[in-house]
Amino acid sequence: MPTRPHQSSEEQTLRWAQRRAMVGARIRQLRLEQALSQEALALESGLSRNMIIGIEWGKKSVAYERLWDIADVLDIPVTELLLPPDSSVKSTPYRGGRRPMGQ
Repeated sequence: MPTRPHQSSEEQTLRWAQRRAMVGARIRQLRLEQALSQEALALESGLSRNMIIGIEWGKKSVAYERLWDIADVLDIPVTELLLPPDSSVKSTPYRGGRRPMGQ
């Protein structure tokens, strides 16, 4: 049983990357649906904005306890973060806390 990333097979490493990307895309989708900026999600969850960016892009792993922090900010059950994202969600970047509803 591998205990470090460099001890894992290529297949396992690929599966982990796909899972990170799926959860990150779902977090992004839910954040955008609530008109919440990355900065606001970061501040309210106790993570850095760079960490939120890394999670959303599937580049950074997150401790599972932090998933609860993110879910709490989004006011959803943590299990919602593990569902596949809706691929139809598109949005332009917004820098300013919570986006006014309807934009």
